[in-house]
Amino acid sequence: MDDLGFEGIAARIVEETGDAILFADRDGVVRLWNRGAERMFGFSAAEAIGQSMDFIIPERLRQRHWDGWKRVMETGVTRYGTEVLAVPALRKDGQTLSIEFTIQLIRDASGRILGPSAVIRDVTARFKREKELRARLKELEARAG
Repeated sequence: MDDLGFEGIAARIVEETGDAILFADRDGVVRLWNRGAERMFGFSAAEAIGQSMDFIIPERLRQRHWDGWKRVMETGVTRYGTEVLAVPALRKDGQTLSIEFTIQLIRDASGRILGPSAVIRDVTARFKREKELRARLKELEARAG
């Protein structure tokens, strides 16, 4: 720990974790994009940093996203610090992912919100399996009924 210090270790954890970790400023511009985010979404940090988060939000959900964003930035309140939010997201290649994430509002020393950080997990495979199981269950119930 002496070589890196606490801040160095924390930075390594953020950079090396398999989940996507990102931070966006109050305007929704990406300021931090870790390797997990690169793998998950297919965009390099150089491509993502400085861009609006729109590039990973499906167009049909953008208005809802930004309405919620504005409300959280104004009130400083979100339930998704402890509750998991599940939504679709976009990859660079155009594929849709199913993701789950929590956010934490990051504040400066005076308490002003700088923006949210998010820890994001790709749950696409699980979502597909559950969808298939629901379809099979429905089919079996139809046969039995």
